[in-house]
Amino acid sequence: MSTLFDFDATSITGQPVKLDQYRGQVILIVNTASKCGFTPQFEGLEKLWQAHKDKGLVVLGFPCNQFGSQDPGSEDQIASFCQLNYGVSFPMMAKVDVNGPAAHPLYQWLVKEAPGILGTKAIKWNFTKFLIGRDGQVLGRYAPTDTPKSLNDDVLKALGA
Repeated sequence: MSTLFDFDATSITGQPVKLDQYRGQVILIVNTASKCGFTPQFEGLEKLWQAHKDKGLVVLGFPCNQFGSQDPGSEDQIASFCQLNYGVSFPMMAKVDVNGPAAHPLYQWLVKEAPGILGTKAIKWNFTKFLIGRDGQVLGRYAPTDTPKSLNDDVLKALGA
């Protein structure tokens, strides 16, 4: 696998999603959780997406329950929570593992393409973000503490490329 477009996922409603459908767009991939101190970032992610979706930005949320069991609900419960509490309308995917032997192949690729601090391959916590360029290549990795608003300049740069 050499670009984001080589991967498939499953939507939060259980439908297959070929990530190739996002070819030519800038994608922000985020592993999310509903019961995390960073959960309010859903609001910022939605604002970022609303501000730039017409220019070609797609935000993709991947719920994950690997960090402190902070997303234990079903896909239906997660979707309802995100929509009711934060007005999330960007695409949400089915719950995945982002670390370990059962990690989703997309996340296995992402951590190889953009290792963390000191070259670590693991995702450290919820709301780690990856910015993908229009060509399907990883442009950057962002820590959970990096707010969606702080990514705005990098998103604009990627959209202009």
